[in-house]
Amino acid sequence: MLLQDFKSTAVHILPSYALYFAGFLEQRNINPRKDLFLRKAFVGAEPHTEETRQRIEEIYGIDVYNSYGLTEMNGPGVAFECEHKAGLHLWEDHFILEVIDPATGEPVPDGTPGEVVLTSLKREAMPILRYRTRDITHVIAEPCACGRTHRRLARFTGRSDDMLIVRGVNIFPTQIERVLMSLPQVGRNYVIILEGLDDMTVKVELAAAAFDGDVDKLQLLQDKLQEKLKAELWVRPKVDLVPPGSLPVAEGKAKRVIDKRSL
Repeated sequence: MLLQDFKSTAVHILPSYALYFAGFLEQRNINPRKDLFLRKAFVGAEPHTEETRQRIEEIYGIDVYNSYGLTEMNGPGVAFECEHKAGLHLWEDHFILEVIDPATGEPVPDGTPGEVVLTSLKREAMPILRYRTRDITHVIAEPCACGRTHRRLARFTGRSDDMLIVRGVNIFPTQIERVLMSLPQVGRNYVIILEGLDDMTVKVELAAAAFDGDVDKLQLLQDKLQEKLKAELWVRPKVDLVPPGSLPVAEGKAKRVIDKRSL
C-alpha cells in the first residue's frame, strides 16, 4: 500500500472516505495508529461536523485540519485551518470574499450565515468575478490566537442547494451527521431517504461492536437516535439500524440524500 511504502506523514482526503478507509484497513488487520506513518490529515470537499473530525482523529491518532477550495478557484487552496482549529483562514491576498444572503444577494454582517462569493486576484487568463459558490458559512471577525490577520470562515454547514425542506422545516444533512457521529455505537456511513409526501428515514450503519444481536439494546439505541434527531431538527425521522458495511460507499463525495418524494 502506497501510504506504507512511501511512509506518508500527511494526506488530503474526503472526510467520508477517511471513515471508509478505516474500515478497509480494519478488514486487512492494519492498525492505522501503529502500521501507518500519518501525523496529519487535511479534509474537505464536502461538509462535515466537528464530531466527524474527532472520530477521524480518534481512529488514526492524528491531527485533522479542515480545508476549503473549489475547482473554479484552482482547487483546495482557498482557506485552511491553523493549529488552533478555530476557523479557516482565507488567503485574502488571492481572493476577495463576500458573504451574501442567498435569497436577496445582499451582503450579511460578520457572524451571520450566508453564501460565500469569491473573486480571484491572481488568475490572469481567466479571472473569476463574484462567483457564487452556494457554500454556506459565516465570517469570524475576532482575531485568531495564531496571530494571522487573514479573516476566518466558520465550518461550512452545507450548500444552499443541499438544504432539505421537510414538513416546512429547513434541514442540512450536517445536522443529522452531528447527532449520529456523537454516538460511538453508530458506524461510519448513513443515508437520508425522503419519500412519500414528506417522510424521512435515516439508515444508519452500526459500529461493529454494537452489532451484537441484542435486540433490546438496539431498540434503545434506535429510540435514542430518534429523540436526539427530533431535538436537533424539530422533525422526528424514522431510524433504521443496518449492519456494518451494508450501505453503498460513493467513489467520490458521499451521497447522503436520496429524495424520492412525490411532487
